[in-house]
Amino acid sequence: MDRSVSSPGVLDPADCSSEAREQVRLWLSVQARFAWAPEAAAAAFSQGASPEALLSRTPDARLWTILETEVASTALARAGAFLVPWSSPAYPARLRRLVDAPPVLAVRGLASLLSARSVALVGARAATVSGREIAGRLAGRLSEAGLVIVSGLARGIDRAAHEGALDAGGYTVALQACGPDQVYPASHRALAARIAKNGAVVSELPLGAPPRAPHFPLRNRLISALAEAVIVVEARVRSGSLVTARHAADQGVDVFAVPGPIDAPTSRGPHQLLREGAGLVEGAADVLVALGLPAAGRSETSPPPVAPTGAERQILARLARRPSSREELARALRLGLPELAGPLLELELSGRVARDRDGRWRVLGPHR
Repeated sequence: MDRSVSSPGVLDPADCSSEAREQVRLWLSVQARFAWAPEAAAAAFSQGASPEALLSRTPDARLWTILETEVASTALARAGAFLVPWSSPAYPARLRRLVDAPPVLAVRGLASLLSARSVALVGARAATVSGREIAGRLAGRLSEAGLVIVSGLARGIDRAAHEGALDAGGYTVALQACGPDQVYPASHRALAARIAKNGAVVSELPLGAPPRAPHFPLRNRLISALAEAVIVVEARVRSGSLVTARHAADQGVDVFAVPGPIDAPTSRGPHQLLREGAGLVEGAADVLVALGLPAAGRSETSPPPVAPTGAERQILARLARRPSSREELARALRLGLPELAGPLLELELSGRVARDRDGRWRVLGPHR
């Protein structure tokens, strides 16, 4: 990775000058003490305190040794991460307004993207094929309109959002719930490396911090705070995506939701948000208009036809002859109910079949 630092106030751990090394030492010391309790640091910095003053007046805080600083700087440089402290002009103003603003951010990639116009796109890890396609198309269209896509590097909707932005030639920011020397999930290492080259991978946590459950709500507040709007695509009612939406509402950030099939568990989160007043998203135009940007008006929530699988073709052929209950379908096709559930759900999500009020399934229009 290019080790050049283009933004003023961004600290390069590979810089061996005494001034740079001392600044890295100070801010790593602050991070070690305040990363999990940033309110006191944010309050002190907003009143003009220096990192030296904050450390000196905090009884259980201490200045790192030179050896500790050298070891951490080597690890950060190896990870390709720069430090963006609270005092830096590159520190995003949207985060600085938080009462629990992180004292320092570790950034792999372009720190300038943290202050660009952006939207967050989040959703279920166990997302449907349709949900991932919708998220990818939304991210691509919003990227083409000049917006940075922010998400959490998780499986499912998050991954689709990041990839949709990159595939469209846009930029994306990934917020992590672990230290900057790690990637979670580990299977997303290649994606994280790709984002670091064409976006930014960001962590507020110290080196070595594992991806523990309490870290994810902390990460989620940053996802929403960085963005001008949060879009939820597929989420259960009790999910991190709705936590992100709650943070957004508290932060004064617009919340949008993509509706889904009424009996799908992953539709319940977006539908609850819509009942509570979230903006309806049927395409990127809905978000762009709300943000005052030009919109082409194309719909991204209606996926293009995808060729059905073998099991799906059998279901369509059977239902084309006559509507059938789930049990009748299973018997006719000699499939177990668990085997039938997946293909039937995908057909419903793609708009090819629907269930009538009497519980029978039928084909919607010509099957293909």
